[in-house]
Amino acid sequence: MRQNSTAAPSVATIRGDFPILQRQINGRPLAYLDNAATTQKPRAVIDALVNFYERHNANTHSGVHTLSEEATALYEEARARAARFLNAPSPRCIVFTQGTTAAINLVAQGWARHHLRQGDEIVLTVMEHHSNLLPWLGVARETGAVLRYLEIDGEGRLTATGREGGGIEGAVSRATRLVAVTHVSNVLGTINPVKELARQARAVGACVVVDAAQSAPHLSLDVQALDCDFLAFSSHKVYGPTGIGVLYGKEEYLAAMEPPASGGGMVLRVERHSYEWMEPPWRFEAGTPNIAGAVAMGAALDYLDGFDREMLRRHEIELTGYALKVLGKRADLTLHGPADPAGRAGVIPFSVGGVHPHDVVEVLDGQGVAVRGGHHCCQPLMEHLGERGVVRVSLALYNERQDIDQLAHGLDRVAAIFRNDR
Repeated sequence: MRQNSTAAPSVATIRGDFPILQRQINGRPLAYLDNAATTQKPRAVIDALVNFYERHNANTHSGVHTLSEEATALYEEARARAARFLNAPSPRCIVFTQGTTAAINLVAQGWARHHLRQGDEIVLTVMEHHSNLLPWLGVARETGAVLRYLEIDGEGRLTATGREGGGIEGAVSRATRLVAVTHVSNVLGTINPVKELARQARAVGACVVVDAAQSAPHLSLDVQALDCDFLAFSSHKVYGPTGIGVLYGKEEYLAAMEPPASGGGMVLRVERHSYEWMEPPWRFEAGTPNIAGAVAMGAALDYLDGFDREMLRRHEIELTGYALKVLGKRADLTLHGPADPAGRAGVIPFSVGGVHPHDVVEVLDGQGVAVRGGHHCCQPLMEHLGERGVVRVSLALYNERQDIDQLAHGLDRVAAIFRNDR
């Protein structure tokens, strides 16, 4: 674990923590710019995963032998670590899930479908990832609730009115019972005013769900300051392993939820015709959990919080600004999202005139540059933008100007190929 220090480590030093960044792709240095899809893993996380399996592997909670007690302690320490990462009031507010998608579905099935009624309003944004859209479409179909979308202006900033620069005043109504919003857009990088939306929701007694999958690696999160009722993020976005994530929920909300999955490890008592759930959060963790994943996620949070987060944010803003400047000079590109790099979280989408995003991605891969192209599980947003898909560049703490320069050289190759094809 790195300790916070006034002396900021160089990007070269940080890159040395990530074994995969020493690879070459197609004979070129790897410029990994697909971090919104998943981040790479530092040695500390890899070691934590291996160490668990080599020294502590056992099932949790039900065993009384040494290995089981060690595994249980490590698992619950990871829960406490996640609570500290979010400034949650208690580890009892932290439910381990498979990731953000599973966490939001847990809220939808365990809380919303039991508490929403016909005509109740669910407020979303047009920029939601499908993981924070499809569950609410299902709830609306089951309960008769209705969906209302907050629109965006020309720079991808939220507006309740749909007017350019209209702001989010009046984002909720007296009928609003649930506000489910992404903290940071996985396509545009826009940082949304979640705290203000929560304030409006409080005024009408609505529940607030925050999709923090993209904000967790970039912004310091404080669920008490945000005053959200639920918040979800995925380990693999914050330099941890895949297949594990966190749902934060206020204790009173978790207590009011039904576990949509049942089985071993989440009941106090089972008789032939009755049962009694355990208290939250354990009632939502049926079966053998991803113990090693939780432990390694704890190591990832240690790693990330070992840096000065404000320093990381400054680096990200500077690098985002550099990327916007470099890409903005190209007449063949259309950029989307906020013009101010401080208003976005290291995510830069663009389209290349007349070239399919997948073709752009394939050519860039040949130049050692890893980016992503397509609709990014945000088809309503693509429709709003008038795009079939976009190419997305997404940054992490180990990226540097050299990566952006390599991207620019790759785009020169894209232009040369498709100019000749026309």
